[in-house]
Amino acid sequence: MRQFWRLLAVVAGMTFLAGAPASTSPEEVVKITTERVLERVRAEHAALKADTGKLYGLVNELIIPHFDFEAASRLVLGRHWRTASAEQRARFTEAFKQLLVRTYANALFQYADETIVFKPSQTDGEHVVVKTEVTQQGAHPIPVNYRMHQKDGEWKAYDVFVDGISLVVTYRGDFGSRVNQSGIDGLINDLEAKNRGMSR
Repeated sequence: MRQFWRLLAVVAGMTFLAGAPASTSPEEVVKITTERVLERVRAEHAALKADTGKLYGLVNELIIPHFDFEAASRLVLGRHWRTASAEQRARFTEAFKQLLVRTYANALFQYADETIVFKPSQTDGEHVVVKTEVTQQGAHPIPVNYRMHQKDGEWKAYDVFVDGISLVVTYRGDFGSRVNQSGIDGLINDLEAKNRGMSR
C-alpha cells in the first residue's frame, strides 16, 4: 500500500488545477496542472516541507476542485453506499477526502523531479481515460492513468490507476472488510481518528 501511494503521488498530487476553463479537455487539464504544480512544489519546496499546514493548503487548492470525491466514495463503498444514510455518506466522503489530501501531501515530495510523458487518451462513452507515464532514472516508466467524467460542466477524476492498480479497487477491498467487521460508522470513526493523527 505504501508503494502504491508513493507512485500515486507522482501525478495525483500534481493534478486537477482549480481555475481551468470548463471547456478545457481532460488531457489539457492534466497537462497544464502537472506543469503548474511541479513549478509550485519546486519553487516552494522548503516552505512546504517546513509547514504542514501550507502543504495541506496547496493540496486542497490544486487537487480538491477537480476530483469527484462523491463519485469515488460511492464506488469505494459499493453496496454499502446504497444502505448508508445521507449523514453517513457525507461523513464518509469528507473523511475519505481528508485521508487522500493528507496522503497526497505526505508523499508529494517523493517524485517532484520526475518527468511526465503524456500518451493518447481513451474515450468510453461519457468517460475518458487520460494516460501518462512517469519516467524514472534506471527504472521502467510507471503508467499513471486517470478515469475522468464531466460534472457541473468540468472534467473531474474519480479514479486513478497506478501501474494498473486502481485507487477505488484498492480501498474498496480494505474498507469493505472493515465495514463487515465494525459497520460503516466504525469505518468512518477509524478514518476520522486517522486523519486527526496525521494532522499532528
